[in-house]
Amino acid sequence: MSAKRGDPIYGVAVGAGISLFSLLRVKPKITGAENIPDTGGAVLAITHFGYMDFALTEWMVWRKNRRHVRFLATKAAFDKPAVGFLMRGMRHIAVDMSAGAEAFRNAVYALRDGEVLGVFPEGGVNASFTVRELKTGAARMAAEAGVPIIPVAIWGGHRLMTKTAKSSFAKKFGVPVHVAVAPAISVSELDDAADVTVALHSTLQALVDDLQVNYPVDGTGQPWQPAHLGGTAPTPEEAAAVEAARQARKKAERAERAAASTKR
Repeated sequence: MSAKRGDPIYGVAVGAGISLFSLLRVKPKITGAENIPDTGGAVLAITHFGYMDFALTEWMVWRKNRRHVRFLATKAAFDKPAVGFLMRGMRHIAVDMSAGAEAFRNAVYALRDGEVLGVFPEGGVNASFTVRELKTGAARMAAEAGVPIIPVAIWGGHRLMTKTAKSSFAKKFGVPVHVAVAPAISVSELDDAADVTVALHSTLQALVDDLQVNYPVDGTGQPWQPAHLGGTAPTPEEAAAVEAARQARKKAERAERAAASTKR
């Protein structure tokens, strides 16, 4: 299934992204693009090291076969007026963290309808730049919809914008962005989602390892390079501790808002 009718906003958004990447002279290199199906539903399970990963994935798939990728995104993004307008216009799927069943059903419906769904199984942006433990959602929705999982690793995109490795606008010019797409992982409802997720993690980490080793820029001493390769990014343990503290803080803030709403 290619681009659907009624998606003019998607085309405009992709065009804007292409214009931005062209302005920045981003240098893309994609291996395994033939693994992206031209028709039928599929779950793209993507590494998440930078905030531009979704746009880079859309760009990559658009270049390959003009298909549209639907992403799962937090409801908070949809609640923002301008961003929400774009998200709805591009037919992405809102995820309410306190009630995820509806988003799961909508995702499975889209997959059965022949859509390509973009998922970041690590959850939020990973500051250690190594693949952390994955959530099982990608495996479960692929199994229920009867579609394959396509592992996708992106390296270099985090140098454009990420959580901890800040860079000046000038340093974003000419950044090499390398993408590796692995062959599809077939999933059925008879498979254990946890086992599939472990296999997916191994595949994604192997893709990332290869991209990092062959990246044309030396990251020694750089904040965008993982610690085990000589960079100054947080270790997986340090990044996990920071993320846990952030999640605890957000949970407390939600509880405070709920309590305040009850008192009104």
